[in-house]
Amino acid sequence: MRIVENLVTFRLRLKNSPGTLGKALTVIGKSGGSMGNIQIIKADKNFKIRDLAVYVSTDEQVQEIVDALSALGKDVVEVIAVKDKVFELHEKGKIYLSNRISITTFEDLSRVYTPGVAKVCKAIQVRPELAREYTIIRNTVAIVTDGTAILGLGDIGPVAGMPVMEGKAMLFKAFGNIDAFPILVNTKDAEEIVKTVVNISATFGGINLEDISAPRCFEIERRLKEILPIPVFHDDQHGTAVVCLAGLLNALKVVEKKIENVSTVISGAGAAGVSIAQMLIRAGAQNVVVCDTSGIIYKGRKTNMNSVKNALAQVTNPNNEKGTIADAMRGKDVFIGVSGPNIITKDMVKSMQKDSIVFAMANPNPEIEPDVIEGIARIIATGRSDYHNQINNVLCFPGLFRGALDSGATTINDTMNMAASYAIAHAIEEEHLSEDYII
Repeated sequence: MRIVENLVTFRLRLKNSPGTLGKALTVIGKSGGSMGNIQIIKADKNFKIRDLAVYVSTDEQVQEIVDALSALGKDVVEVIAVKDKVFELHEKGKIYLSNRISITTFEDLSRVYTPGVAKVCKAIQVRPELAREYTIIRNTVAIVTDGTAILGLGDIGPVAGMPVMEGKAMLFKAFGNIDAFPILVNTKDAEEIVKTVVNISATFGGINLEDISAPRCFEIERRLKEILPIPVFHDDQHGTAVVCLAGLLNALKVVEKKIENVSTVISGAGAAGVSIAQMLIRAGAQNVVVCDTSGIIYKGRKTNMNSVKNALAQVTNPNNEKGTIADAMRGKDVFIGVSGPNIITKDMVKSMQKDSIVFAMANPNPEIEPDVIEGIARIIATGRSDYHNQINNVLCFPGLFRGALDSGATTINDTMNMAASYAIAHAIEEEHLSEDYII
């Protein structure tokens, strides 16, 4: 299993004598830390204050290092502070608003605010479409969440999900130059969420629904698309499906198979899994089987079903297969995981067809570690950046929204999503495609 290391800075007060720093470095190494930079912050004849940057893999390891350093005694080493680089980057939030126009004179003030601003307000009152030209609306997107399905963390609430929403806003800006802003909705009631978004929608050129749990997310998106005259996009559904299909189209080129001829099993019947299944079928897939925690979804299944799964059963699983995910994977060409960590095994992958394709996209830990099935599956992709073939929504939503906003689109529909998939797939010229480079 590949470990993602985090950078932690230990500020130490060290006795100013030969060998003291060496003792500190030794205990850090024995605790599993890998050294980065070392800086002297302050020094006198008795003590030196140093910042030691250390790469660690777990929070427990940080505490182990603190305990080991403290065991040397305060007269030798004192831990003054411990700074986690991730927390440092999040201090005071990761985004802010900034003026496009400087206010340096009274004349500037009179133009950007009263009395000059009244002229623009009156023009928009007469011709509302001018708001696209003379306000920020045409470039703004609301990132709306109720915090019920935050990444791999689940239902942690909207406030705890704010760092994710800020990160999403950063990606909108960095890759689409779109001014996106988090909207935290403190309710799980679908009707209240719809009403809230409708009531604030005049502020925005588009709505991005984010980390709202299934099956409510389907109804919320459907209702908002019916009501609002601006693009509404649930990224966990469609962004994932768009990028997944793009990667699969290229993977199939590498293994020389056609989408209409391959059989696919999808693990996960939430927002992403349902949308991926629908997207593959629209792209021509004939044999798609979806599994949830109760096994294969099939027509007539009674256990753990809802209206979304019932509808899915009508268009998937043409042979009406039944059983576990292990049963579903046997003889399949493609596995797509959008479920949870370590739910499939090496033997399950071995039971698939020759030149199998495995997209283990659960975050932060995939359905199976790529190292385990290297040499078994022909092509492996994950949702992580520390492996080849990262299936990441950021390849889709900034560009898709950029196009929708610039064109004045009133919706983002299936045709646009399909076009985005093919555009992303075609970003790599066919002669450059390989097992480790499909997206």
